[in-house]
Amino acid sequence: MQYGMKLAEGKTKTVYAHADNPHLAYLVHKDSITAGDGARRNVIEGKGQVAGRTTANVFTYLNRHEVPTHFVSAPAADVTLVRRCTMIPIEVVMRRLATGSYLKRHPDTAEGHRFEPPLVEFFLKDDARHDPQISGLEIVKSDIASDVEVDLFIKLGRQVFELLEQAWARQSIQLVDLKIEFGRLLGFSADNLVVADVIDNDSWRLWPGGDKAQMLDKQIYRNMQVVTQKGLADLMEKYRTVAEMTAQF
Repeated sequence: MQYGMKLAEGKTKTVYAHADNPHLAYLVHKDSITAGDGARRNVIEGKGQVAGRTTANVFTYLNRHEVPTHFVSAPAADVTLVRRCTMIPIEVVMRRLATGSYLKRHPDTAEGHRFEPPLVEFFLKDDARHDPQISGLEIVKSDIASDVEVDLFIKLGRQVFELLEQAWARQSIQLVDLKIEFGRLLGFSADNLVVADVIDNDSWRLWPGGDKAQMLDKQIYRNMQVVTQKGLADLMEKYRTVAEMTAQF
């Protein structure tokens, strides 16, 4: 693979232009893991490869179910080839069960409360402001996205969640919540929205058999009182397990 110019760099991936096709880009997944808006940072050797595999498996599954995404292929374990997008700076979070930050904002809600249909929330991507929650109306008024796009965030978000929820249920895993992002395809109309960025083990909460104590996801890292090499190695095994399980999608 020959990369073009660097287009963007985040905490867990770097985005490069395709050397020959202006409508394509490469996402290169890093070995880093972060929490607290990047305040906690560590490197887990091999994490980029399992993140890339998980993302490729998930997006292949979504493409097969005709969800509009930017994913094209995975030319290497830690590299995904995608259609180039202009990213929308909104995190779209779908929740089936109440836990985590939702309970902090709604302390009267019982943990495990089930949302039917999945609750959809929006958060502005802004580390300096700790990714504040934002309403659909505020998104439109701020010129971040159109009202048509906000409606699609909800419609497509729930479709993605329910497809993945079903896939995980077949392996007796409860998908608790999920974070996704959207982009506008380069060279197309502003309403040509696709699910973009990555969906890996940092993107969701997974509870085997619905048991929070058996969680498989990034929350384990957030919960570490002290980060140790053994703790990171144990976490890596869970990430590897999740990558292998998504291959069954």
